[in-house]
Amino acid sequence: MALFGKPQYSTVTVKKKDIPKDLWTKCPKTGEIIYNRVLKENLMVVPSSGYHFPLDGRTRIASMLDEGSFVEYDAGVSSLDPLEFNATASYREKLKASQAKTKETDTVISGTGTMGGMPVSLAVMDFRFMAASLGSAAGEKLTRAIERGLEMKCPVIIVSASGGARMQEGILSLMQMAKTSAALARLSEAGLPYISILTNPTMAGVMASFASLGDVIIAEPEALIGFAGPRVIKETTQQDLPKGFQTSEFLLDRGLIDTIIPRGEMRDRLIHLLKAFGKNAAPAKTA
Repeated sequence: MALFGKPQYSTVTVKKKDIPKDLWTKCPKTGEIIYNRVLKENLMVVPSSGYHFPLDGRTRIASMLDEGSFVEYDAGVSSLDPLEFNATASYREKLKASQAKTKETDTVISGTGTMGGMPVSLAVMDFRFMAASLGSAAGEKLTRAIERGLEMKCPVIIVSASGGARMQEGILSLMQMAKTSAALARLSEAGLPYISILTNPTMAGVMASFASLGDVIIAEPEALIGFAGPRVIKETTQQDLPKGFQTSEFLLDRGLIDTIIPRGEMRDRLIHLLKAFGKNAAPAKTA
């Protein structure tokens, strides 16, 4: 009789359909698999590698402002179809699809709130809505957010994320570059601070206008920032381009942005910055 018998193992069969979807996400930087709940708790930043996934506009606002202080303005402003644009799908259909997917009326979410007790006028671009392309509605909401800062005599913060102008609106989209820049000029003349935050990606007409006009320009780590894509630039200049020439780090080294701040540190660093602005970022008065 054998002293040691062979252990009997039970067989467990796991069917693919029994595995819940959307539980894990792979980090593009390291290949690490991370639990989605952990990712969301960390503002969509991979703890080990620091890779920044896109963050929706509402979550970003909640992460920056004092709890319960956000008051949304201009929620009903949405784009029309003045050119009656129709390609593979009509512009109206694309708008409806994006509105249904994001539950937002357009690219920009804007309003007021406090940050460390200091009032700010805030506008955030949500990349989920047609790649946060700059159309008439987005330009109008951004301009109103800037003008609201003028009225309240408080700092303006704009968080940019965009693929550029909205082609379905043609020249009307490009006009938003001048419109927002003119509003920022009035803000500057009034001596009120404007903080521009660049996230991945911030490109084309957005970067060529209001995103690059901040008194302080902040970027998230490894964000893609630029005007045209690398292929277009290479074909135009007929030159080989430096590796990573459109990243936050490359631009910081050459003085085109002021600082890089990880998402988890953004709120605290902004509060310190607002305090440095002094009287133009004074605590909100209470009744």
